[in-house]
Amino acid sequence: MRALIQRVTRGSVTIEGRSVGEISRGMVVLLGVKKGDTPEAAKYLAQRTATLRIFDDAAGVMNLDVRQAGGSALVVSQFTLYADTRKGNRPSYIEAAPPEEAETLYNSYIEYLRALLGSDNVRTGVFRAMMEVEIVNDGPVTIMLESK
Repeated sequence: MRALIQRVTRGSVTIEGRSVGEISRGMVVLLGVKKGDTPEAAKYLAQRTATLRIFDDAAGVMNLDVRQAGGSALVVSQFTLYADTRKGNRPSYIEAAPPEEAETLYNSYIEYLRALLGSDNVRTGVFRAMMEVEIVNDGPVTIMLESK
């Protein structure tokens, strides 16, 4: 699994003009699932996400995780994180998990993250939907995390 995490001042997901998830200060997590990923990978990645110290402390040093900073997380499925562009100009998504497998692990990741951050602190997009994602990056700070 792969998570591209952006520290944000706000983030939101809109589908057909309707807001389905939004946060203020926190992190937007773009989550990709690879063929062969497991529930253990989802748990590991959720733990890494929750404890990632990318928020400033009183001295202005990135030393706080999202919980300590009083932030929230917005998780959006993003199979294109597994795009292979080594051949030609059209990306191949052969490494991405099939939708049914990916959705199960996406939901597992969200469950684990909610257990760590609290249900009210995790918002989501809609799996397999065409979404408009607004990300107002703070810093900018963008970090890639991967499961083992």
